[in-house]
Amino acid sequence: MTLAYEAARRKVASFIGAASDSEIVYVRGATEGINLVAQCWAGEQLKAGDRILLSTLEHHSNIVPWQMVAEKVGAHIDVLPLTADGRIDLDAMRAMITPRHRMVALSHVSNVLGSVLDCRRAADIAHMVGAKILIDGCQAVPRLAVDVQALDCDFYVFSAHKLYGPTGIGVLWGRGELLDAMPPYQGGGSMIDKVTFEKTTYAPAPTRFEAGTPHITGVVGLSAAIDYVEAIGLDAIDAHEGALVAKARAALENLNSIRVFGPEDSAGILSFAVEGVHPHDVGTILDETGVAIRAGHHCAQPLMRHLGVEATARASFGIYSDESDVDALVRGLERVRKIFG
Repeated sequence: MTLAYEAARRKVASFIGAASDSEIVYVRGATEGINLVAQCWAGEQLKAGDRILLSTLEHHSNIVPWQMVAEKVGAHIDVLPLTADGRIDLDAMRAMITPRHRMVALSHVSNVLGSVLDCRRAADIAHMVGAKILIDGCQAVPRLAVDVQALDCDFYVFSAHKLYGPTGIGVLWGRGELLDAMPPYQGGGSMIDKVTFEKTTYAPAPTRFEAGTPHITGVVGLSAAIDYVEAIGLDAIDAHEGALVAKARAALENLNSIRVFGPEDSAGILSFAVEGVHPHDVGTILDETGVAIRAGHHCAQPLMRHLGVEATARASFGIYSDESDVDALVRGLERVRKIFG
């Protein structure tokens, strides 16, 4: 089990282009990875008057941890606007960022709009003022080839269950020198070097951040999930999902009373609203026809307010989706419109 556990760490490092497997920290998911960085890097490095830069489309998991640390240290949060088609506005980022900004945290792919961030440009802008940048890669790793060194980010997080793997396991990648300088996130077994009642010394990264009994089966499942997507090929997955989203988008835009959100080239995700029908009702009727979507605010309430809605309906495509799923979605929406007039 130890051999499999550490072999998986090497596999994850290769999968995202890390320089070393010592830069791969196992966490419960992207949420814990972001909280770890917020507490152990930002909580230690930021001081009163420093600033954190987020965007309007962030998932709550990439908002609330930064609010918690900002309140603790007296830092301030600034929010980047979006372009007209729902992308993070990097021109605005270039204009807004200052030397007081110490941390930038942005989504690689929006879980609501499917818009893809130009991570390298965002990293260049952040580094221009000496800020560190964390990328939430949950929606990117199952559909885009990721190379953290080429992206030049400082931290990258993702969850296995978005990658066709098990729940309860995820990954934090961080630059080796940053992880080495960070204090532990939790105390307990495994993360120690030597324990006495007078003083405890800690193991080096990544073990320092992995207190307690590890989620061994989850890690092995993550390894299998990486094998699965790599056997198909991320370029092939991206092309497949992109074609389905384009087909679905064109079909929905031709239906009266349906508003489609996000850019034309959204990655695997299509959010929409049916005029006069609550997304939960849309979801219920589609469910009756055998079509599974997600309805609600998708843990992105600030984005919902920006869009001027309380919630959206969201169709998410994957490896297993095909054109018949798009046809079924359209038929289901025609039934929704018929029922609600």
